[in-house]
Amino acid sequence: MPSLKDIRKRVTSVKNTQKITRAMKLVAAAKLRRAQGAMMELRPYAEKYREMLSSLVDASGGAGDAAHPLLETREGHAHVAILAISSDRGMCGGFNSNIQKTVVHYAKTVAEEGREAIVFPLGRRMTQFVNKSDMNVGRELGEVIAGASTDSIKSITSVLVDGFLKGEFDDVVIISNRFDSIISQNPRVTDLLPVAAVTEDLEHAESVRGDYLYEPDQETLLNHVVPAFVEVQIREAILESIAGEHAARMNAMNSATDNATEMISALTLQLNRARQAAITTELMEIIGGAEALK
Repeated sequence: MPSLKDIRKRVTSVKNTQKITRAMKLVAAAKLRRAQGAMMELRPYAEKYREMLSSLVDASGGAGDAAHPLLETREGHAHVAILAISSDRGMCGGFNSNIQKTVVHYAKTVAEEGREAIVFPLGRRMTQFVNKSDMNVGRELGEVIAGASTDSIKSITSVLVDGFLKGEFDDVVIISNRFDSIISQNPRVTDLLPVAAVTEDLEHAESVRGDYLYEPDQETLLNHVVPAFVEVQIREAILESIAGEHAARMNAMNSATDNATEMISALTLQLNRARQAAITTELMEIIGGAEALK
């Protein structure tokens, strides 16, 4: 049985750990509010961009070779680029392990189809993971927090778009955790290239097309809107991943704090029992000594 000194040391250690986890929970909650605000501000902008792109494609006669190179669906699909987004730090539950498993599963599925997957990692945890694996790794895109800046997003977009246009890969997907709610962040595979700009129904297409007056012509606008829409999709995935990371860390630190509270209660009970046993033993020794002197 542990001594009273050992139990007291352990109680002190758990209390110090609890202070750290509680502080990390508060920091994650503060960062989550900012990240969630940035994510929610982008969502209507991204949705409007999708609507405008769909209208442009419909007005140009549909997605084909003549519309824009980034809309072109190629035959064969021999190479697939994966933009895999993780966090830079750990201590956020299964946030990183879930996305890593999704990347491995998707790469295996692609390989079974006779195609080759090229992973472009964004986030320190994903970079470390793919470098230790046997997957084909493309350019490392750095840390995800730094990647949320406008210059970094433009650089990431340029790498993927240039590779697609040069024929280095035929499809590009984003694999990242999407922010469904504070308690739910789920890995998701999203098609990035070729750009999908399909209108849900003809009636909606006609109504949307009538809302816009194009200046200059649609083809000139497509040359600007399509690459910009790719950038918006990447920005959206990064912001949702960052918000999901903070939410996952807040939940993990909340669970760790609760577990520390339970452990402190159990150790305190164990300490009191051990102390009571020691006092009882001392009393028995005193009584036994007094009886022996009679």
